[in-house]
Amino acid sequence: MKYDFLVVGAGFFGAAFSFAASEKGKKCLVIDRRDHIAGNAYTKEESGINVHVYGAHIFHTSDKRVWDFVNRFSEFNNYINSPIAVYKDELYNLPFNMNTFSKLWNIRTPKEAHDIIEKQISSLDIKEPKNLEEQALSLVGVDVYEKLIKGYTKKQWGRDCKDLPAFIIKRLPLRFTYDNNYFSDRYQGIPIGGYTRMAEKMLSPSEVRLNEDFLKIRGNDLCLSTGERIEYDKLIYTGQIDEYFDYSFGPLNYRSVRFETECLPEENYQGNAVVNYTDEEVPYTRIIEHKHFERAESPVTIISREYSSEWKKGDEPYYPVNDDENNALYEKYLSLSKKEENTYFAGRLGRYRYYNMDQVIAEALALADGLS
Repeated sequence: MKYDFLVVGAGFFGAAFSFAASEKGKKCLVIDRRDHIAGNAYTKEESGINVHVYGAHIFHTSDKRVWDFVNRFSEFNNYINSPIAVYKDELYNLPFNMNTFSKLWNIRTPKEAHDIIEKQISSLDIKEPKNLEEQALSLVGVDVYEKLIKGYTKKQWGRDCKDLPAFIIKRLPLRFTYDNNYFSDRYQGIPIGGYTRMAEKMLSPSEVRLNEDFLKIRGNDLCLSTGERIEYDKLIYTGQIDEYFDYSFGPLNYRSVRFETECLPEENYQGNAVVNYTDEEVPYTRIIEHKHFERAESPVTIISREYSSEWKKGDEPYYPVNDDENNALYEKYLSLSKKEENTYFAGRLGRYRYYNMDQVIAEALALADGLS
């Protein structure tokens, strides 16, 4: 079997790239080591609810080309992400806005909030933040940091904020309006029917083979588990770049996430899709109630508790740890990748950077434009 492109990974990079390439007359084979498509955006229908198996995925973008592209495959609802933060027995709105500040300090006006925050920042007199704690304090002051950032960040990264580099938090938006919309992008929502259905349509012009591990078959004359021998002109690889090179310089570092998902015999557990738990004493970072993403009607509800964890080989890598040490290690792998003829490393794992879904799709479309 001869293909123009062998695409490793049936997530949204692979799906978007293969569709765009097929429209230019190219033949694509998409393979994935998992038993499903859509990557970490995979949704699975249970009890009439589309469950986000690998955690919440909310599509948002200001890129008109990307928005028009995804709307070819699904209609989107008008879901607006408005998380709730729980600190001990207190509830706050996210992102940090006037609803948050009003609850914190019993105030009403933007000026009052601005004055309190500026007073707290000035009293700290932090000129050059040396770590994440000092960076956050210099941006939002003591109260917001202590209740809504400190504990959550420690759980998310598995270490004290004083031991984390300042660059992790480059900015913390403070909104002096009563606006709970977490994203500022022009377009946002959830695909009606779930992400898996949308990915199926993207992949429909291509051949797809699941349960196929490229790293195992590449040394087997590219013979699939079905016995098919394949040939291709170019390889699009969306897996871990360090794993591709057998961790020859050592593994890159990631954060991973563990999920505890359960079905509860009630219609509504927490009244919101996303509730963050910012108190360090609560072991999980947040609870997702999946039915609220699409306002599913069901006599039961399904929730997922998320636990952040250190990544080790065999775990799902979620968030690259882009500190100086890991970025330097990535540069070594990048140098190796440039010697791989007709091979393109792409996406979150191939490029070792965190991407939102719209950024993944934009990069996939750009690569298809350049190669097709």
